[in-house]
Amino acid sequence: MGIYGEDWASYQSAQPDTTGLDFAFVKITEGLGYVNPKWTSQRDHAKAAGLVWGGYHYPHMANDPKDEADYFLSQVNWATGDLIVLDWEGYDPANQNVPRADQAAYKESWLRYVKQQLPHNPVGMYANLDYWRNVDITSFYGDFLWIATAGLPAGRPGIQADWLFHQYSDDGVDRDYCRLGSRAELRTWALSFQPPLPTPAPQEDDVPHTLGEYNNKATSLPVDTWTTLTIGRTDLIPAAQSYTATVYLTVTSPPGATLQGRFYHHRPDGSRWDGPLIERITTVGKSYVDFPHSGSISPGESVRFEVTYGPATTDTTPATITSAAARGLYWK
Repeated sequence: MGIYGEDWASYQSAQPDTTGLDFAFVKITEGLGYVNPKWTSQRDHAKAAGLVWGGYHYPHMANDPKDEADYFLSQVNWATGDLIVLDWEGYDPANQNVPRADQAAYKESWLRYVKQQLPHNPVGMYANLDYWRNVDITSFYGDFLWIATAGLPAGRPGIQADWLFHQYSDDGVDRDYCRLGSRAELRTWALSFQPPLPTPAPQEDDVPHTLGEYNNKATSLPVDTWTTLTIGRTDLIPAAQSYTATVYLTVTSPPGATLQGRFYHHRPDGSRWDGPLIERITTVGKSYVDFPHSGSISPGESVRFEVTYGPATTDTTPATITSAAARGLYWK
């Protein structure tokens, strides 16, 4: 038995009903000049409800696929586990005069280029039966196939390909089915594209300890000021020899702002060693950013994390961290 979801565009509300849903896809861009004005609200609404989320691009296939891919990718601060989709169809005026051979070539180029840009997210394709059977010539769909056969029962699209999602109804709301057995299974699959944690050097104690701290208390980030975060505790990793860790933040700020984060090692005498800076750019609404790092620790040091915020304009309004998590492993 599978699970159910929907795909949303600007003609849906900013906060569609998520009752009974486990995933949602949202249209983000079309061609080189259109952005769905509701996409950030729809994404945030889906994620707040715990749904697995994906974003899709509708192409104008007379354009360069790499230019359109860059336009699409630049709108989103992609997070781990996000699904990325090419909505491959073209019955509209922008595509109807594009030769089908060129449409097929566009699909190949777009999928391969986007996967190069985001190798650790699942990148797949939406197509209806006409495009799958009559335009496609390679059966290449990236990491997953989302097949549309409106009018056929959910989970029975009538194709032999190894599909993952099935759009089975488009009667005002595009309804979808996933053949995986649960939301947790779909999320695990989406996260499986992340690289494995690096293997630390062998230690006397080879059994790792788990770092798993979370804080949903709002934290203000003044402009151009380094702020050490308390995520459960200030000393995230005390008395260890090596570690691999990631801090995940949900941040509200003006779009285009710069967030810089780094781990640092605090010493008993008050001095410190600073890890490398990691920079992230925020989007409209909430941004989901991550800061990974691995390293070794000298005796007496503890590992902390700090972040600073710089707006894209002269606006000096502080950014706000609405949730923070620290996840990883460390060896004593």
